[in-house]
Amino acid sequence: MSPPPGAQTRPATEPAIDMHRATSPGQSPERLQRGSGTVLMLAVVCVAALGLVVVLMFTAVSNAGAKAGTAADLAALAAADAARRLLPGDPCAVAAATATANDATLAGCTRQGPGGQVVTVRVQVPVSPVGWLPPLTRAQSVARAGPPPQPWRGD
Repeated sequence: MSPPPGAQTRPATEPAIDMHRATSPGQSPERLQRGSGTVLMLAVVCVAALGLVVVLMFTAVSNAGAKAGTAADLAALAAADAARRLLPGDPCAVAAATATANDATLAGCTRQGPGGQVVTVRVQVPVSPVGWLPPLTRAQSVARAGPPPQPWRGD
């Protein structure tokens, strides 16, 4: 039986091409894929480590922000008490001591109002993702404290 006229035929000496086999001669698909699982697991571990670093950073920033807010509130309240002479000492010095006792640094202290009884303080707390690493940045917070307004006096 001969092929129909115009049909292309393959010489008998040329081997058949299997499209599912490797294109490189002498290598099977299983041999070409050897080690691909290792590369895949390495990529998964790297992505997981990056995710852990991101979670640690968000946790550190959140913790430092909360600590800065608490330290600012306490320093402002203590300074306001010192401004009203309920505590001994200079209000800004009392605020600095209170901030230091709460692991923060006093960055600013201003007094306003009648007799300087309204005190505004600004504190900073270092942000480090792990305790033994040096701080990467600082969280800041501002708080204001003083006597309550007295509308009957025009405050």
